Amino acid sequence: MDLDATDRAILRILMEDARTPFSEIARRIDMSSATVHDRVGRMEDAGVIEGYHAHVDPREVGLGTSALVGFRVKQGREKEALQQLRDIEGVQEINLTTGEWDVMLRVYAEDTDALRELMFDHIAELDGFSRSQTMVILGTEYDDPVLPIREPDDRD
Repeated sequence: MDLDATDRAILRILMEDARTPFSEIARRIDMSSATVHDRVGRMEDAGVIEGYHAHVDPREVGLGTSALVGFRVKQGREKEALQQLRDIEGVQEINLTTGEWDVMLRVYAEDTDALRELMFDHIAELDGFSRSQTMVILGTEYDDPVLPIREPDDRD
């Protein structure tokens, strides 16, 4: 889907606050609420907007420990290994990467004991991975959920 300047403006507003009423979006971009509704619907149907989510502080829901985990995947085992990771509670992100690791995970656990259990009793037991490295996240200084959506002719 080709996004015009109006679509991009709508996306910026929704990323800042997904609960912004269409009437408020319409007022801010000088357009009718019905038109905003139609445009959002088209972007949802096209997969540009994948959903609406609450941004929750993991610590406030008892997940005070997080880590990045890099893995090497055994050749020919990629699909099976990645599917197994999806089924493990605590695995938040699965990223396919270049470089030293084939896969990078972001995992959450209650504390370091729970992280150790997650790593040794669940993830390390999976077949399809040959080597891993776990890096505990000591703190997150910046995590912006708003993507830098630029106009097609914007330059750095």
